Amino acid sequence: MKLKIAVLAGDGIGPEITQQSIKILKAIGDRFDHEFEFEDAIVGAAAIDLLDNPLPEATLDLCKKSDAVLFGAIGHPKYDNNPDAKVRPEQGLLKLRKELGLYANIRPVTTYPKLIDQSPLRPERIQGADLTIFRELTGGIYFGEKSQSEDGQSATDVCTYSVVEIERMAHLAFKAAQQRRKKLTLVDKANVLETSRLWRKTVKKIAEEYQDVELDFLFVDNAAMQMILNPKQFDVILTENMFGDIISDEASVIGGSIGLLASASVGGNNAMFEPIHGSYPQATGKGIANPVASILSAAMLLDHFGLIEEGDVIRKAVATSIKLNVCTEDINKDNPYSTEKVGDFLEGLISESENNINDENLNFGQMTII
Repeated sequence: MKLKIAVLAGDGIGPEITQQSIKILKAIGDRFDHEFEFEDAIVGAAAIDLLDNPLPEATLDLCKKSDAVLFGAIGHPKYDNNPDAKVRPEQGLLKLRKELGLYANIRPVTTYPKLIDQSPLRPERIQGADLTIFRELTGGIYFGEKSQSEDGQSATDVCTYSVVEIERMAHLAFKAAQQRRKKLTLVDKANVLETSRLWRKTVKKIAEEYQDVELDFLFVDNAAMQMILNPKQFDVILTENMFGDIISDEASVIGGSIGLLASASVGGNNAMFEPIHGSYPQATGKGIANPVASILSAAMLLDHFGLIEEGDVIRKAVATSIKLNVCTEDINKDNPYSTEKVGDFLEGLISESENNINDENLNFGQMTII
């Protein structure tokens, strides 16, 4: 297969982690005889600094002409800490999602046995937790009409959803549930919000087409509590934009590190793949950022184009690296590997069909394929 991939490395640690994902995709291409063409473009704070625009037209055009977008991270303290800033890096990401029609954000959350003790939750609560969150991405309060009174004493954010927006999300989530454990949980606030009542009514109707999937409902406040008390109860979670933003970040701590969580944002004609973490500016250039979330996002990119075996090869390599503690300092505090070393190790695993782990080389932090 031949794919053209737009690379938007972005800000902070974005370029470092994205470089490792490109390395891994090239290794997959060599092993499975695929051709991946990469083209870089600027976005976020880097684009504001150069062009005073967080999403330049050239970047948007490249994304529209590409088969997929590999995204790094976005954000910078000089904008985060300035409430008066008129242009912000995050505006570029929101516009990109809207322009590409990326209406669904998919975030898998997996627990690795090796890392269970690093989770803030008790091991017995998270052992075996495996869920996927489907978050609506281009509607709701983030994209609604906004206003502030002339005297600055009040402000308004409007939350709007249409049946069409809800239906297309629901179908994606139900189909995913059919391929998993056949359970879907709609997270809403239908006891208070009219938009949530529309979500519940619409999803109930669509559920009739998926008789093999169990459907239940949780108010978002209860769902947030249940995520801590018993995350193993969840299979597929479906929710609106703001609730999904909050719930998915809460779920990120289950696995022991936010540096492990990948995501896909998909629409009718376009798709973008990115780690869920931020730009982590304090770590920029230090070689300590965990590249695994970005690399697992690359695996989701392969899945999206039907390259399931190729994606599984990446996931198995990641599981091996975690099992052997070939990890950055967020996971391996005693003997951490650099961002590049983790990428090199995974590249080596992927490049070989059959691998032998050389423990002596591993202890010295060298390549382990022999």
